[in-house]
Amino acid sequence: MTEQSDNGKSVMVCAFEGWNDACQAATNVIRHLLSHYEYREVRQIRSDGFYDYQLARPMICHVTGSAKIVWPKTRFYEISVAPGLRVFAQIAPEPNYRWMEYTRRSLNIADELDVDEIVTLGSMYADCPHTRPLPVEQSALRRREDSIRGAGVRKSGSCDCNPYDGPVGIPTVIDTVANEEGFDTTAMWVSVPKYLGGDECAQGTLQILRQLSDLLGVTLNEADLADKARQWKAQASVLISCNDDLAAYVSRLENQYDLNEQMERLRQSNEPQSEQIAREAEAFLEHMND
Repeated sequence: MTEQSDNGKSVMVCAFEGWNDACQAATNVIRHLLSHYEYREVRQIRSDGFYDYQLARPMICHVTGSAKIVWPKTRFYEISVAPGLRVFAQIAPEPNYRWMEYTRRSLNIADELDVDEIVTLGSMYADCPHTRPLPVEQSALRRREDSIRGAGVRKSGSCDCNPYDGPVGIPTVIDTVANEEGFDTTAMWVSVPKYLGGDECAQGTLQILRQLSDLLGVTLNEADLADKARQWKAQASVLISCNDDLAAYVSRLENQYDLNEQMERLRQSNEPQSEQIAREAEAFLEHMND
């Protein structure tokens, strides 16, 4: 990784509040960038027809003594991260209606801004312990590299990397349609412990930010995120210490995480019988989950 990039790359990073944003770990990446770099708003998508206002309610704000209604909308920013690197950010509540039209408008804006790559961010609740690095999944699809189309999965932390089948949110729709229309795409998802509820997860935000740093080839300013992540972990440990059942549950998650890590190391080694040991460990894990 270098301190700056001069390859003229143009990337749009997208994150959406709601179902795809457990503990706000994904959208807080964009908020963090906006807080620590110069930026300007370059585009908007108005809310009309995309939102159920009983779910994504407008807000009232008082500016210089006058009341103003602020409607949910999509905002696009250009963020000055490093010379020679153009970074745009899209942030919004997940729309309720007309997803394909919304996706087309988003990608038309990306095309107007000469974006080369679409990066979608998400966070989801999962069975993972707060005492270990949170699992981060990254998958990439490239226009001219058919050999990796549908593959290219890279992970950090321990998690199941089988292809996902099931309900999806707007980040996955944008990621899929963007690649169909000729954009390079990358999707990043962090898992956060579901037993900790809805408080903000600074650890998840920090890990996605570091993954994004690797992708962009720059060292992004972390500011106080590492301190906030340590505080998040400490608060979670205090919560666990007050509940014996929860402590036992987290202990099982830790054991499973560590076994998964050992299996991964075995698979990557060339030691004799490593595959057999890995299979036996998998059978043990399956027995634990029955």
